[in-house]
Amino acid sequence: QVHLVESGGGLVQPGGSLRLSCAASGRTFSNYAMGWFRQAPGKEREFVSAITWSNGNTVYADSVKGRFTISRDTISRDNAKITVTLQMNSLKPEDTAVYYCAARWRDISTVVTDYAYWGQGTQVTVSS
Repeated sequence: QVHLVESGGGLVQPGGSLRLSCAASGRTFSNYAMGWFRQAPGKEREFVSAITWSNGNTVYADSVKGRFTISRDTISRDNAKITVTLQMNSLKPEDTAVYYCAARWRDISTVVTDYAYWGQGTQVTVSS
């Protein structure tokens, strides 16, 4: 069973930075894609960024390009415990949302329903 746990959310002023982490376990993630999505109040969940574990290819939503950076790291040698980090800089009030970590087999997708595994989410609030 895949287990995803997000951390690092909080309150930050516009222009500030936050670093979100996703601790993943329960599978060998060598052939998985890991994604970050977000959902603002009253809005649908939307794609933010994703990375393939095997070669580190990344994709970003246009709204976060140049401001957010996704990366991955291995905790255990067999890739059964990993972390996926989303570094968020130059934050804007419109970045306010619950941020979710997600995992899917194989290739990156920007589609919410393509991801089989989800964390519980972490709140990010950008406000002065």
